[in-house]
Amino acid sequence: MLKELPCSIYRGGTSKGVFFMEDVLPANKEELSEVLLKVIGSPDERQIDGLGGSVSTTSKVAIISKEEKENWDVNYTFAQVSIDKPVVSYAGNCGNISSAVGAFAIENNLVEVKSPVTTVRVYNTNTKKIIYEHVPTPNGKIEYNGDFSISGVPGTASKIELEFLNPGGSFTGKLLPTGNVVDMLCVEGVGNVEVSIVDAANPLVYVDAKDVGLSGIENANYIDSDKDLLILLEKIRGEAAVRMGIVDNWQDGATTSPGVPKLTIVSKPQDYKTISGLGLKVSDFDLSVRMMSMQKAHKTIALTGALCTAAACVIEGTIPNKILSAEKLKNQLKFGHGDGLIDVSIKFEKNEKGTVINSVSSHRTTRKIMTGTVYYK
Repeated sequence: MLKELPCSIYRGGTSKGVFFMEDVLPANKEELSEVLLKVIGSPDERQIDGLGGSVSTTSKVAIISKEEKENWDVNYTFAQVSIDKPVVSYAGNCGNISSAVGAFAIENNLVEVKSPVTTVRVYNTNTKKIIYEHVPTPNGKIEYNGDFSISGVPGTASKIELEFLNPGGSFTGKLLPTGNVVDMLCVEGVGNVEVSIVDAANPLVYVDAKDVGLSGIENANYIDSDKDLLILLEKIRGEAAVRMGIVDNWQDGATTSPGVPKLTIVSKPQDYKTISGLGLKVSDFDLSVRMMSMQKAHKTIALTGALCTAAACVIEGTIPNKILSAEKLKNQLKFGHGDGLIDVSIKFEKNEKGTVINSVSSHRTTRKIMTGTVYYK
């Protein structure tokens, strides 16, 4: 017998996910994970029997509820469903999926709509952080059409601003989880590898491209085609997870915490062609970023990854900070990823204790794709 659930599918930024109201799902985390695996169609590399799209950016879930007591509008839990393993991760948040939460809240009458912009105050339960989503609602109605474009998504749409307040320590409670701007990891079969671990909006572990045998302008297809490289990158990510106290040994990282931290490769700007064939010049951006997601290369970049990278850039002594030339250290930064560019704004201050990140923000687009019923076994 098939079971059924009401749901919606939204594209948020460069990701796509299944959106549920919390009250239709099991409250028990183990039962919830079993349902989400069946809905998405995992474990199966094609996810042929569910709604997943066979890559990490389309194997996501958002769970929403209206907030009745606190001074925000909606609660939002993010779930990353593994493709080839029976694993659902609730660690960390997805900024791209976050960009659709405001639209979902408006469409489902969870907030009061204003003109010309409705600000939806979103509480992310994964990170216990607040996101302000400024959604265009001219004449009191949500507007998906517009002339704003983002790399990795065809066409144009309405421009949504996402502002992540006080993003430091989203997962670990500390902007620098280990207390260091640089850590030396002993990686099996390789030796010592220098990394920076930063936690802002989501925890990321940074490595200089040259330290893993890369130039820094490789695309996702190139990285995913090199099995030895994928193993090396997962070893580094796993050892960082050990250093953060998430797992006991690096081999457990892929199952216990497959999405956190996210390994990120950085380098100085260079001329390169995106995976879509667009030619970019050194002068077009400030830092080259290649990000991993669920043990594979991200086709573009996670929004929270871009936000965390901006924070890392302004913390003196981190690997991104040292690669970024001093004259480029500013409140607005532009990163070059595998399929284009992304702009990030950052508000920060320095005090006797170090760097304080007040907010990080960027712009995304979103679209409602469908609303209906999903059936699962």
